[in-house]
Amino acid sequence: MSKRLIFLLAVFALWLPVFAIQKPLFMLYHALENSCSLTDYLQVILHGVLLDCTISGYLTVIPLLCVLVSIWLPGTVYKKILKGYFLIIAILVAAIYAVDVALYGYWGFRLDATLFFYLQSPKDAMASVPLKTFTLQLVMFAAYAWVIYWLFKRLIIPLFPSTPVRRRLGGTIVILLVGGILFIPIRGGVTTSTANVGMVYFSKNQFLNHAAINPTFSLIASMSKQQDFAAQFNFFPEEERLARYTTLTQHNDSLTNNAEKIELLTTDRPNILIILLESFTANAIEAVGGEAGITPNLNRLSKEGVTFTNMYANSFRTDRGLVAVLNGYLAQPTTSIMKYPAKSQTLPSIAKSLGEQGYTADMLYGGDINFTNMQSYFFGSGYSKITADRDFPLSSRLSKWGANDDITFSHLYESIKERGGETPWLSTFLTLSSHEPFEVPFHHLEDPYLNSVAFTDSCIGSFVDKLKELPVWKNTLIVLISDHGFRYPSPMLDYEPRRFHIPMIWLGGAVKEPAIIDTYANQTDLVSTLLSQLNLPHDQFTFSRDILDPGYPKYSFYTFSNGFGFIDSTGISVYDNESNKPLTEEPAKDSETRLNNGKVILQTLYDDLGNR
Repeated sequence: MSKRLIFLLAVFALWLPVFAIQKPLFMLYHALENSCSLTDYLQVILHGVLLDCTISGYLTVIPLLCVLVSIWLPGTVYKKILKGYFLIIAILVAAIYAVDVALYGYWGFRLDATLFFYLQSPKDAMASVPLKTFTLQLVMFAAYAWVIYWLFKRLIIPLFPSTPVRRRLGGTIVILLVGGILFIPIRGGVTTSTANVGMVYFSKNQFLNHAAINPTFSLIASMSKQQDFAAQFNFFPEEERLARYTTLTQHNDSLTNNAEKIELLTTDRPNILIILLESFTANAIEAVGGEAGITPNLNRLSKEGVTFTNMYANSFRTDRGLVAVLNGYLAQPTTSIMKYPAKSQTLPSIAKSLGEQGYTADMLYGGDINFTNMQSYFFGSGYSKITADRDFPLSSRLSKWGANDDITFSHLYESIKERGGETPWLSTFLTLSSHEPFEVPFHHLEDPYLNSVAFTDSCIGSFVDKLKELPVWKNTLIVLISDHGFRYPSPMLDYEPRRFHIPMIWLGGAVKEPAIIDTYANQTDLVSTLLSQLNLPHDQFTFSRDILDPGYPKYSFYTFSNGFGFIDSTGISVYDNESNKPLTEEPAKDSETRLNNGKVILQTLYDDLGNR
C-alpha cells in the first residue's frame, strides 16, 4: 500500500517544478518590456505555488482513480493508461503555456476563455502573429511537451505498483482519505475563499502578479465564469446598488432646460458614415494631445470639424469596441456580449434607430466578417448589407487580415459616389491596416505601429478630399472614432487611462462649424449624442449619455481584463477585480467615491447582461 501512496505523492510533487519553471521562462520572454531582479523571480515562483498546487491536484485525480481501481483489479494495464494520460496532459499543458506566453505580449493578461472566441476563426486569429513568433512558440510547445512526457514516463510510471493489496477495504479507505486531502489544494486551502487568480497577487507591479499566475488555472477559471453573469461583481446589495446607480446617472433636467442646446449639424437627417479606426490611440494623434508628425491628415481635418479631446474607449478589443460604439453598450471585462448572439441581438443600436427613420444601413470591413461572430452581430444590429474580404479579388487581399485600407477606402468612395440622394444612409466602416502585425504598403516611419497609423491616416486624407468634390458631401456627417486604443508609447501598463484615450472627430459638410469638446466621455456616448443631434429619442440606450447635455454627469469608464477605470474631474481610479485592490488612486482624496462609482456601473452592467 505504501508504494501506491508514494506513487500518488510523486505525481503531485513532480507537477510542481513542471509548473514552477514556467514562471522564470515567462519573465525572461518578456524581459525587454519588464525588467526584474532575482528577488522578483523568486517571489513570483513562491507566490505562484498556490495555484500550481491547485492544478497539480486536478491532474492527480486520474492517477488516484487508477490506484483506487488497482486495489481491487491489479495489473499492468494501468501503466499503459497512464502513459496515454500523461501524453495528452503534456500536450495540453505545453500548448496552453506556449499560446499564453505569446498572447500576453499582445493582450496584457494571462490566457482566458477569450481564446476560444477568437479561435472560431483560426485564420484571423493567427493573422496577428508574425511567422517568427509562431515558429518560436511551436518549438517551445514541442520541447516543453516532450520534457513533461519524458519526466512522467521515466520517473513516475515505473512507480505504479502492479502487485495486489492484501487488505483491500483498508486500502480503499486510505486512498479515499488521500482523495479528501487532495481536495484541499484543489480547493485552494481550508479558508472560506476558494482558489482564484487573485490569491497569487503580491506586488504593486502588475506584471509580477501576472507572472505568478498558472495559465492553465487562468483558462479553466475563466471558462467556469462565462454564464452566470448576474451573479458576478455583486459589490452592493440590490437596494444600495440601485440608489448609487441612480445618483450617478440621474439626469438633471433643470441644467438641461436652462441651457441652450448645442447644435453641431446643419441638418437633422444627414447621411452618416462611421469610420472605426483599428487600434488608433490618442497618443499618436496631435489633434487630441498626442505626438506630432504621425497623422498630418487627421490634424488638418480636425480643424474643419468637431474634435472630442477626452474620449475614452470602453475596452481593449475590437469585438467589445464595436458594441460600445454602435450599441452604446458598455464593454465587459471578463467576456464579450458579441459571442452570445441571443443576447447581442436584444441590444438597441444606431442602425435600428435610424432604420425606423427610413435610413438604410450597410457595413464594410476588409477582413473576415465571420471573425468573432461579427456577421451575425451586424445583421442582428440592423445592417442590411455587409461587404467583407470575400467581396474583393484575391489580388487585393495581400494583408494577413484581408484587404488593406487603401483598397477598402477606394471601394467606399466608389460606393458612395454611385448612391442616389433620395434615401438617407448609414455606412459603417472598420479599418484593419493598423492591426498587428502592421504590414502595410507604406514605409515612412520606423516604428511599425506608427507607420501603419500613418498609412491609414493618408488613406483618410485622400478619401475625404475626394469626397468633398461630390454633391453628397454637403449632407454627410463622418464620425471618426477608434475601436480601442493601443499600448503606445511603450512601456505602458495595460490598465493606464492613456491606454484607453482615443480620438473622436466629426467631419463633413453637415457639420455647422469647427469646435473642440473637452468633456469626459465614453465610446458608448456616441449613440446618444448623435441621436440627440438628430432630434431622435435615445432613452433605450441605458449606458449612453449625450455628451453635449449639461444635465448628464461627466465621467469616463473603461474596462480591462477583469478590472475597470473611472475618470472624472476629481481624478483617476483604477481597480483590479482579481486582487480586489485599487491599482491607481490619483489623487487618493476622492478615490473611494470614484471606485464605488466604477463598481456600481460594473455591477449594473453584469446584472443587465445576465438578464438579457
